[in-house]
Amino acid sequence: MERVKSVLLLTYYWPPSGGAGVQRWLKLVKYLDQLGVKCTVITVDDKKASYPQIDESLCMEIPDSVRVFGTNTIEPYSLYKRFSGSKQIPYGGFVNEPVPSFRQKIGRYVRANFFIPDPRKGWNKSALKQAKKLISEESFDAVITTSPPHSTQLIGRELKRELGIRWIADLRDPWTDIYYYKEFPHSKRSARKDANYEKSVLLEADEIIVVSDSIKKLFADKIEGDISRITVIPNGYDASDFEQEISKDDENSTLKLAYTGTLSDIYTLDGFFEGTKSFDKNEFHLNFTGKISEHFEKPLSKINHTLNGYVPHSESVKHLMNADILLLVIPEIENNEGILTGKLFEYLGSRKPILMIGPINGDAANIIRSCNAGAIFDYQDSKGIRSFIQEMILLKQQNKITENTSQKITAYSRKALAETFIELI
Repeated sequence: MERVKSVLLLTYYWPPSGGAGVQRWLKLVKYLDQLGVKCTVITVDDKKASYPQIDESLCMEIPDSVRVFGTNTIEPYSLYKRFSGSKQIPYGGFVNEPVPSFRQKIGRYVRANFFIPDPRKGWNKSALKQAKKLISEESFDAVITTSPPHSTQLIGRELKRELGIRWIADLRDPWTDIYYYKEFPHSKRSARKDANYEKSVLLEADEIIVVSDSIKKLFADKIEGDISRITVIPNGYDASDFEQEISKDDENSTLKLAYTGTLSDIYTLDGFFEGTKSFDKNEFHLNFTGKISEHFEKPLSKINHTLNGYVPHSESVKHLMNADILLLVIPEIENNEGILTGKLFEYLGSRKPILMIGPINGDAANIIRSCNAGAIFDYQDSKGIRSFIQEMILLKQQNKITENTSQKITAYSRKALAETFIELI
């Protein structure tokens, strides 16, 4: 009889934290548990954590058999909020700080040069202590560290160096190449120190997991092109999230377009707003769920729309299921061809047509084409966007918008991805 596999996961973001960063390992743990892998989680004590978003509903998805250890942390974000005058902890990409104040600029300088690689490294000492205790008491087939925050990877590095455990580093985002890295005024010494941390993790981890082929290449180039230890396991969708019943208003012929997630200043929607401004409110409605920059308030005012703000994940899924088509926007930044936002896979899971705006030959565009899941447009292609939406309006009026039945979508289910991970360990 094959021995039950056992893994130890270290993750800063865990329920009741909300946001996309939680979804990846919450869902993987859920299906690893169902597939017979014993999972133990070390995370931060949620009463002391610095979470930009809270979603208590996600706590109900943690399997009863999964042990979760919350540990102490020392973090400067409470001081940052008081000093900078911010009401919230900064989101990734600073969507809630589009134009930083003088105090916020000072805060970013302190963060960049005194908290390397990031301010959440104050969690490492307690998490490392808890990990050592568990490893001394029982056997694990692998220790997994997932980031951001990338400081978490330094816990895995220390465990590898001291105890010789098998260490898998899961990097959901680039490290020193993340699009908002330039927003931090690093000194040359600080930037070099951070880059050294990154390279040491890439060199010392037994296995590295990334979410896209482009990020795989990005990291491989930092270690002389070595791809032998780098595996792509993308984000995915949980089929069970889409089993809830949704009441449909078949009498309403208005085309309902939904967007979920963050929309900061680095997103370009000029072509979209130009292409949709001529539609009557009875023809077209945009339902936006998430955090949006003030930059978009004026152009949004010219189209029929609803703003919902941040909502629990289950409610966000309902908005997708209530929509006719879904809007996906890739930020217009350097190296954006490799961006595979988590929402792409939830969009695929809903099996609704996707209107994507972004790099037409990027990883996201290629997945949409392979799954026959929608249409892709360049940022300024207002005519193409208008034509596509007009076509969908006509289909809606004829009740002919159909569900995507492509079998290729199932490869991105959380269960299928958990099976891929089991092969790795």
